[in-house]
Amino acid sequence: MTDPAPLIGRTRVRGVETLSLDATGTRNALSAALVTALAAALTDCAEDPDVRAVVLTHTGTTFCAGADLRDPPDPDALVTLLRQIVELPRPVVARVTGHVRAGGLGLLAACDIAAASTDATFAFTEVRIGVAPAVISLPVIPRTDPRALARYYLTGERFGPAEAVTLGLLTTAADDVDTALAPVLHGLRRSAPQALAETKRLLTARVLETFDRDAAELTALSARLFASPQAREGMTAFLERRDAAWAV
Repeated sequence: MTDPAPLIGRTRVRGVETLSLDATGTRNALSAALVTALAAALTDCAEDPDVRAVVLTHTGTTFCAGADLRDPPDPDALVTLLRQIVELPRPVVARVTGHVRAGGLGLLAACDIAAASTDATFAFTEVRIGVAPAVISLPVIPRTDPRALARYYLTGERFGPAEAVTLGLLTTAADDVDTALAPVLHGLRRSAPQALAETKRLLTARVLETFDRDAAELTALSARLFASPQAREGMTAFLERRDAAWAV
């Protein structure tokens, strides 16, 4: 029997470990299996003293399409994954050259630095399927401008990298994302591991306070909404490529 293809690609160059979401058949949607595989890869990076930083990127044209509606992760597992990225004692850099939707924006917000190409697109699509961006709010809300965020949370509109930078979801956007990240990775390679870990701890303290305070409530909210009749209609409509019953 052939082993299944790995869901996370891994390469390393001069102390920087690149983890690539590699489930292109589902547009790198956050399935239970993908969440488990990414968590395991991040644990390996945290325990390896030769890893100076982690780059989180993707294969295909989509960084992450959000939760896999056919095989969704347990909300607690998603909370654990997002917290793991925030707490990882290595800087985590997001490299995006495609589309990011819903739960994928939670991954993006959990990273310490995020860069995207100018043709990337973003959307908090939860409201379109009858749920709310509950669990991903744990890293998103502390790191974004609340007034600007309200529009995209409430409407599910698609927006571009310039708006994502203004919101605080992205550090930078550029035509060539690798050129933009080159000085970032150079700086991380020149920095002391202990100093990086402690500096990251300073930067993430407020985000982790949000996890400590709100994780249980938002996990319960997510579970309740996903079990609701409106969510069932919204997810069915999405899978059938039609408008939901409430659309006017």
